[in-house]
Amino acid sequence: MIILKTDEEIEMMRQSALLVSRTLTEVAKILRPGITTLELDNMVAQYIGDNKAKPAFLHYNGYPFNSCISVNDVVVHGFPNKKELKEGDIISVDVGVVLNGWYGDHAYTFAIGDPGADVMKLIQVTKQSLYKGIEKAVPGNRIGDIAFAIQEYTEKKHGYGVVRELVGHGLGRSMHEDPQVPNYGKRGNGEKLKEGMVLAIEPMINLGTKNVFTERDGWTVKTRDGKAAVHFEHDVAIRKNGPDILSDYSIIEKAEAENPHLFTIQNQIVQPLA
Repeated sequence: MIILKTDEEIEMMRQSALLVSRTLTEVAKILRPGITTLELDNMVAQYIGDNKAKPAFLHYNGYPFNSCISVNDVVVHGFPNKKELKEGDIISVDVGVVLNGWYGDHAYTFAIGDPGADVMKLIQVTKQSLYKGIEKAVPGNRIGDIAFAIQEYTEKKHGYGVVRELVGHGLGRSMHEDPQVPNYGKRGNGEKLKEGMVLAIEPMINLGTKNVFTERDGWTVKTRDGKAAVHFEHDVAIRKNGPDILSDYSIIEKAEAENPHLFTIQNQIVQPLA
């Protein structure tokens, strides 16, 4: 069942989404070679608690950590651990919060040092594909229009692998609501988008094959060929005047640019993406 939100409820959800954005900003400030993902996870828990919210992922279906931190060939649901991050690693940090009964849930992929031109382009294309999907999140369109826009840009134009087993989702008083939001599909298919829907749109794109497998821990999803994976996610409300992005990447990007240990597309001379 799809649950439509009122304008007032969407503003409550915006506060939850912005807390996630601020949490990811704090991550961006401290990422460096030598830090562990477990240290990052502990900081995430502390920051969320200091802001009178709860980590949404902790104990969700038995998940044992406050965040999902996925390194290099881990697509999503990576367990924080004591292994030190190093130059050339890429790190997807996915955070969820519950604030005043409403969920926020989104993700950002960072590069520590230079992971190489191929991986930086994958980061750039995946991030851009998120916005191409969001452009289609308007009343009257369908879920398939979002899915097709992401797939067309990442897979058909750039030749990357679009993960099939994992999808975006509705968001609200529960972390996973209807409808599901795949990153592949046909235009004109799926649920019709209506004003008041709130979606977590999250392209999960692989440098090589689309095929993935799950580790024995039951959570960690990795690329089948061991090549890099990138994950970006925004919380988006469907409004009559167009998509309303509730989360905020601008503050994350500012912290990312100011951290000398992080590599961004601005560090490279690259051809602009069409």
